[in-house]
Amino acid sequence: MKSSIKQYNKIFFKSTSIALLIGFIVHHTDVFAQSLNPEQNRILVDGVSAVIGDYVILNSDVDKTIIELESQGLLPDGMSKCEILSNLMENRLYQHHAVQDSIEVADSEIYSIVDQNLENFVLQLGSMEKVLEFYDKSDELSFRQEIFEINKSQVLSQRMKAKIIENVEVTPEEVRLFFESIPKEELPMFGTELEISQIVIEPEISEIEETRVINLLRSFKEDVLEKGMSFASKAILYSQDPGSRSSGGKYTLHRKRPRMVKEFRDVAFSLREGEISEPFKTDFGWHILTLDKIRGQEIDVRHILIIPKVEVSELTEARSKIDSIRTRIIDEEISFAEAAFQFSDERETKFNNGVLINPTTGDSKFELANIDPTIYKQIEGLRDGEISAPLLEETESGQKKYKIIKVSNRFDAHVANFTQDYVRIKDLALKDKQFNIIKQWMDEKITDTYVYLHKEQQYCNFNRKWLKSN
Repeated sequence: MKSSIKQYNKIFFKSTSIALLIGFIVHHTDVFAQSLNPEQNRILVDGVSAVIGDYVILNSDVDKTIIELESQGLLPDGMSKCEILSNLMENRLYQHHAVQDSIEVADSEIYSIVDQNLENFVLQLGSMEKVLEFYDKSDELSFRQEIFEINKSQVLSQRMKAKIIENVEVTPEEVRLFFESIPKEELPMFGTELEISQIVIEPEISEIEETRVINLLRSFKEDVLEKGMSFASKAILYSQDPGSRSSGGKYTLHRKRPRMVKEFRDVAFSLREGEISEPFKTDFGWHILTLDKIRGQEIDVRHILIIPKVEVSELTEARSKIDSIRTRIIDEEISFAEAAFQFSDERETKFNNGVLINPTTGDSKFELANIDPTIYKQIEGLRDGEISAPLLEETESGQKKYKIIKVSNRFDAHVANFTQDYVRIKDLALKDKQFNIIKQWMDEKITDTYVYLHKEQQYCNFNRKWLKSN
């Protein structure tokens, strides 16, 4: 088990940039791959490094990948040519069996990803012309199509991997056995961690403003249903959700992997394809939502978010209220936990003594070295137990609220302890089990899949059993 703690993060390239660069290179072999039946064509042309099922990897693919990654500063330290080839082969094995298992990827989903990719490229390089020049592409249309094919392959691979491990869980006994299997000298070291508590006061929204927002959303719905206007275009023009606006308000949700707040999910999974909801409220504002596509456990939805405007007087009143709460806590009239329960407008923390939950780990500890920059800035300079002055926080979408925050507990750097660090050890145990399930799947599929390796590549010390009789 201990070896896979170090290895599970190496299963895939996690950088989108790396995946895309590899995709750009390997994509050009697909036309050749589609015309090749490996079982009937054992004599291969020169320059082929490997064949995985219906996919071909050329020697030049590996060389170009290394050059591209080095030029972008994306080549991981110590990564060899053999490891690059191994990653390409694993990626192709996932794709091959995703097709065999009839895993579908909606074109609309991929087009949204393409838009986001190009947006990021333009932000980084300054203009579409500079992007085309940088990637040595002649025109935007063909470039988009190439990125589409690359992303479709990547999503197929991701879906295949997700399918393999979607039902993998660990029991408390498995967590204990996993922890006990790690030699003492190899136990992970956890850095200094903080437990952070906060109380949030949101400014009141007038009935007149809420009515304005509801009517606006209803007018959008009417424009789509009665005038034939595009919901996606409305989202691009009017939605205040920065995470989905550029993609026409689109999100993909999965029944077994909760994403978005409960109110949003409840409405999304209650709709029929093509149906548009009535305006509904979440902690983020008011929404309307339409269901684009149902794909088994997954659905594609689009939404428009409108955030009610806050009057200056309402913001001032919220500031006064939280200042009063802070004074009462400092004067020991009420505890921070009691004040959070009685007065905080943040549902996620008010029933938890005001304690923030780390979205990455699922527990209440934030490792100081990896803490979110926004949170770090808010607690910087605070002594343990000290309560901050009222802080005005404005989200990227424009929501405003006041908060007070304190460091309610501190855990010094320490060697992993089963009781103290159970949540993190459980996560490691789960990843270890997933790693082993994937390894088993790989071993079985490599045996069942046509794999050709050129003799020049057979010297590689692969971590998979690619070498077999050809």
